[in-house]
Amino acid sequence: MTRRSGQKLVADPIAALSQGSFLFRQLEPEDLHPHLNPDQLIIEKLYSNRPIHTAFRPHVWLDYLYVIMDGGPIIMRSTPLDRVIAMTYPAGCFGMRSLPVGFGTVAQGFPSLVEAYKTTDVIKVPIVAVKALYAANPTFQQRYDLLFELREKFQYHLLNCSTYPPQAVASLLRALVYQERSLGNQPGSTGEYHFDLPIDLIARACQLNHRTVEQVLKGLTKAGYLKASKSVDHGVDEVHIIDPEGLKEVYGATRDKVSWWPLK
Repeated sequence: MTRRSGQKLVADPIAALSQGSFLFRQLEPEDLHPHLNPDQLIIEKLYSNRPIHTAFRPHVWLDYLYVIMDGGPIIMRSTPLDRVIAMTYPAGCFGMRSLPVGFGTVAQGFPSLVEAYKTTDVIKVPIVAVKALYAANPTFQQRYDLLFELREKFQYHLLNCSTYPPQAVASLLRALVYQERSLGNQPGSTGEYHFDLPIDLIARACQLNHRTVEQVLKGLTKAGYLKASKSVDHGVDEVHIIDPEGLKEVYGATRDKVSWWPLK
């Protein structure tokens, strides 16, 4: 049985999960089939500017874990400052911190809105299946716990960014590099990292204005950390990181220590 979302059809959602998701990647069918019923996996298309759920609501749990298959990113916005504090790309998952599984039972925070920044295709995995796999499969449990660790480290990078624009943007880029590398999604064979990362998202994560972000990206490109995008796809805002290790220098910089930034 298959489920249709918009015009997209997934004939075998379990195979799609094992091939396209960090959490289920390369798990054997005999490990998944006892716990995952294809008829209970929901393929859904999430549209931009439509709230998905509010994370960290006390004693309010989700019914599904969301696995991103295509599109995105999915973002989480903190309520007090309307700051982007999480970005999830294809092969990643979200919703863990609103599920009573693993560290989800102790994760706390201010209520934060989760939404699709761009149209996103997801597979919704029922909580019953997540609980069963977490209890029965050590590999699944280890990966699930890692997702919590990566969320904390992403916010740690943002907390370590200053008001110095080059460092602030480099902090976000380093957070994304660390996240995608840990998930095994990137880099590609060339060692580069590619992100659909609009200027608006960078500005809202780093608490900078759009014009400043544009100038920092131009400076990072001129200095050789980024590569100018040649994409002509409508709606794609690509950031190509070609020197992820070099970004550490900018990430650790304080005022007056980045020669290519004109403002002190």
